[in-house]
Amino acid sequence: MKTAVGVIRVTDVEQIKENSITKADATKAGYESVNSLLKALNKVASGSVYKVKLKYESEDPRIELREKTDLAVEDFKKLMAKLDRLDKTRGPWVLIVMKLIKRYPERRAGDLAEIMKMDKLDFKVNVRKLKNLGLTISHEIGYSLSPLGDVVLDRFQNRVT
Repeated sequence: MKTAVGVIRVTDVEQIKENSITKADATKAGYESVNSLLKALNKVASGSVYKVKLKYESEDPRIELREKTDLAVEDFKKLMAKLDRLDKTRGPWVLIVMKLIKRYPERRAGDLAEIMKMDKLDFKVNVRKLKNLGLTISHEIGYSLSPLGDVVLDRFQNRVT
């Protein structure tokens, strides 16, 4: 899984009983004590408890990808084919979203979605698709174009006009 800290691998998932949770388990899960973990778990009326083991796999590959600005013509064509497919699924949005992010960096997703007259969650899904291609960077609030995104936007606009 790609996460804020990098790529994480799930190595094991096992159903456990609450009374088998140790202090070490609670600490690894981000809790100060077993009691605080159990309190959080017990907010849910029913269900099973699972222990999920994770392993750090690598840095997020999108970080290296988004810094790449020396796109060969063939690489640009492949990327444009992917962007064209994205536009075909929901109507043209890629260029509009990239221009919005360029114009309003680190602006709330809800604000940008409102400008586009789009549902906020749909907007965020679309931006995530661009992020997976290395074109955007997510911030605590909002987004910006990556260096690759800037290059692609410039070349995309020149191709369109």
